Order: sequence, then C-alpha cells, then structure tokens
Amino acid sequence: MTLFQLSCTFFYIGLFTIGGGVVSLTLMQQTIVAQGLISQEQFYNMVAISESTPGPLGTNMATYIGFNLFGIPGGIIATLSEILPSVIIILIIAQFLKKFNENQLVKGTLKFLRPVTTGLILVPAVQIFLFTLVNKPENYNVLLTLAGWKGLFNWTCLAAYFVFAFLLFKFKLHPVLLILLGAVFGIIFL
Repeated sequence: MTLFQLSCTFFYIGLFTIGGGVVSLTLMQQTIVAQGLISQEQFYNMVAISESTPGPLGTNMATYIGFNLFGIPGGIIATLSEILPSVIIILIIAQFLKKFNENQLVKGTLKFLRPVTTGLILVPAVQIFLFTLVNKPENYNVLLTLAGWKGLFNWTCLAAYFVFAFLLFKFKLHPVLLILLGAVFGIIFL
C-alpha cells in the first residue's frame, strides 16, 4: 500500500461513516484488516488504545493505523483523509441548511439511516466482545457438546469484565482509573 492508497482508503472510510467513529470501525476492519495490512489482534489493540485517548474514535484509529504503517506522514495523511469528507459535506449542507431541513427525502433518508447506524455500531461491539471474552475453539462442533461450554469463555477476562462493570456502576469509579486498572490487569494476567 502506498500513501496515496492509504489516503484513498481513509477518504472512503470517512465518506461512508454515518453515525460516528464506532461505525467507522466496521469499515476499517473490512478494508485494513481484510487487506492484511494489520492483523486482527493489532486492530483490536488499536481500538483499545484509541478508546483510551481523547478525541473521536475514528480519527484516533486513522491516526494510529496511518502512523503504524507509514510513520508520521502516514498518521497525518490518514487523519486528514478520514476527516476531509465530513468537512466537505458539512460545508455543503451549511449552504443549503434550510432546504435540507424541510426536505422530505432528507428526513426519510435520515430516518432510514438510524437503524443502519445502530447495526454498524453493534457489529464492532459484538466482535470486540467475542474476540476478548470468548475462546475460539478449533472445532465449533465442540460448542454443541455439554463438555464444550467450559472452554468457551476466557473466564479470567469475563471475571475482570464483571468486576470492572461493578466498580463502575456501584462505586462510580472514574473511567480513566478503570482504564489504568484494565491495563495493569492485562499486563499481569494476559
């Protein structure tokens, strides 16, 4: 992949990301991971780091992937390419805001896009859950046997998930503290 191809890839991702940065994860995974530029594990590690840093998730991911592939120029180009479609669309919409606001076609399109966006947000959430908490058996028929369920989950990660959720909701611990605790947990136990 060249810097130009990287730019085109992230322009595409930015152009078709409707609903926020979490939606862009699905497109990034389908384009970047499917092309073999980074592994699935690297992708999920980048998601974790991007979630932990300030700023929009999609932009953070673009920066991180671009930097990982081409250094500082790659990070800058990927970031600019990912946000450029949004800037262009916002400038166009600002010119015609009143017409767009009252247009029934636009209202219908936005009404249609809400459930689609919800689905696009659910896909990476479920994938991250499965990647992190569920073991991948060699033979999925094992899941059908009674003895197979014991090896289905990564019990250490699942227990940590419930402990962190309990700490968050019961004691209202600050998310930054939970991120740091999660990092320590990962270093020690994984």
